[in-house]
Amino acid sequence: MKSITVEQLRARIDTPLIDVREAYEYTAGHVPGALNLPMSTLGDRLHELPDGAFDVICAVGGRSARVVQALEARGYDATNVDGGTEQWQAAGFPLQT
Repeated sequence: MKSITVEQLRARIDTPLIDVREAYEYTAGHVPGALNLPMSTLGDRLHELPDGAFDVICAVGGRSARVVQALEARGYDATNVDGGTEQWQAAGFPLQT
């Protein structure tokens, strides 16, 4: 499974970011530009995933790692963000609400 740090995520340009946290977590604060597709509904929303490579984030990296593994098994080019949104915030990077 591919993974990146929040610092690597911040440096990325033009790579879509999927936030798999629940909607209430997402609205409380998310990485700017992230698209919310909660893990609990993702199976019914695969058609909403971007074409090509994309990154997956959650709160600390556990849910996103499981999602990346499942998506990779289906042929998607997904990368997990280690440490998730909490690490993003701890690094001093801004959240969008």
